[in-house]
Amino acid sequence: MEITGTSSPFPYPEDYISPFFQDFETDFDFNFNFNHNSQVNLSKKRKRVLGSNEANALNEVVVNNFLNFDYQQQQQQQENPQNQFYSFQSLLGSFLISQSSSPERDQVIMKQDSNSSGSKRARRGSPEAETSSSPEAGNGNNPSGSSSQRRLWVKNRSKAWWEQCNSPDFPEEEFRRAFRMSRSTFDMICEELESVVTKKDTMLRLAIPVRQRVAVCIWRLATGEPLREVSKRFGLGISTCHKLVLEVCSAIRNVLMPKFLQWPNEEKIREIKRDFEIFSGIPNVAGTMYTTHVPIIAPKVSVASYFNKRHTERNQKTSYSITVQGVVDSKGMFTDICVGWPGSMTDDKVLEQSALYQRANRGLLKDVLIVGNGGYPLMDWLLVPYTRQNLTWTQHALNEKVGEVQKIGKEAFMRLKGRWKCLQKRTEVKLQDLPIVLGACCVLHNICEMRNEEFNQDLRFDLFDDEVIPENVVRSINAVQARDQIAHKLLHHNLAGTTFL
Repeated sequence: MEITGTSSPFPYPEDYISPFFQDFETDFDFNFNFNHNSQVNLSKKRKRVLGSNEANALNEVVVNNFLNFDYQQQQQQQENPQNQFYSFQSLLGSFLISQSSSPERDQVIMKQDSNSSGSKRARRGSPEAETSSSPEAGNGNNPSGSSSQRRLWVKNRSKAWWEQCNSPDFPEEEFRRAFRMSRSTFDMICEELESVVTKKDTMLRLAIPVRQRVAVCIWRLATGEPLREVSKRFGLGISTCHKLVLEVCSAIRNVLMPKFLQWPNEEKIREIKRDFEIFSGIPNVAGTMYTTHVPIIAPKVSVASYFNKRHTERNQKTSYSITVQGVVDSKGMFTDICVGWPGSMTDDKVLEQSALYQRANRGLLKDVLIVGNGGYPLMDWLLVPYTRQNLTWTQHALNEKVGEVQKIGKEAFMRLKGRWKCLQKRTEVKLQDLPIVLGACCVLHNICEMRNEEFNQDLRFDLFDDEVIPENVVRSINAVQARDQIAHKLLHHNLAGTTFL
């Protein structure tokens, strides 16, 4: 039935119908055959209604009434077709009533205003948001039944291997093989670093325990495995493992290095001198010095400075490295280290940049001898072997004893690289962070040596560090005379060996 102005039973239909339909499209067909198609069309037209919040609310009420009427009219249409017009009359009457103010209409308008202004707030307070925000939402372990806490989404990773290692029932031999130290030594390190390494729990996540933090660092240094494998073993992210390694290494340098790697005091120096003299017959020896190279990835800047020509020629492969210079006492522990200088520098150039060299120039190494190899120059405080050809028996005797003392330092560096395999191959650590890692390895080496940790001979690593004779072999005439006297004493007092004969 098509509604027109002449056939309408209401006195002024344009005053009531036009305001309602004026927001619909002009080509809307006012054919109120209330069937299923009419319902679909009306539901689509509802989305096209525009205007103020009040108009939208009123129109929504009327459209809903039309839809409800359509459902009832379908049942009565075939019985009495005349009821269609009068039912429409009652429906339009409800629209006229809704134009007047009523509490129900005001409630609809207020509800729509609150929805439009607080939609973002409603989404935050939805059940889905509460589920993702609650730390116990995934496992149902929230005893209070509230969702006040929030946590950051974290990928679920397996920590079975670390939990097994951390268990008291884990075999001691397996623990020593994994971390290069006994459980008691590991516990001591954790206790020393606890005040620095400990982190607090937050509302987003629980802090990683101290033992796990230290274990990540030590296992990474001991095995040299890539960070991806460290992540799988400990159930942590790759970036988290990298961050933990640097944090723990920095803590070792700041907390443990002053306790376990320092230049000895006078009493300790006298003890070291006595041990070396009993071993070699050379007096006043306070340590033996050696320099090794640690391979690195080609840096982005100053590539030529880190290029290791000698390793490249021997291995037939381009090599880049940084240096580690160390002074070792009679027990194989480091008393002084200098790390981080480019691999293209020779041993004597690295020595000139070290704090030990500056200390000697200030006269702080009086009555002290440091034994070095042929790559260092002869100085008042640095004893090196004879490097020229056609040596005398006396000179051979000295070289033999210097070689025995040098063997102690070289064995210490062998155990250093054997325990901490990260020093044997190129690592993922940035160049500026590598000295911190190398220093931490030296400190951990001293701790293991001090606590008599057994070194597995299967971990032995052969050192390939070429000696380059410096241009200026002799730096002091007095040092030449002192070396000759030591060589004469060794030979004529039956302190030299006979392997050179």
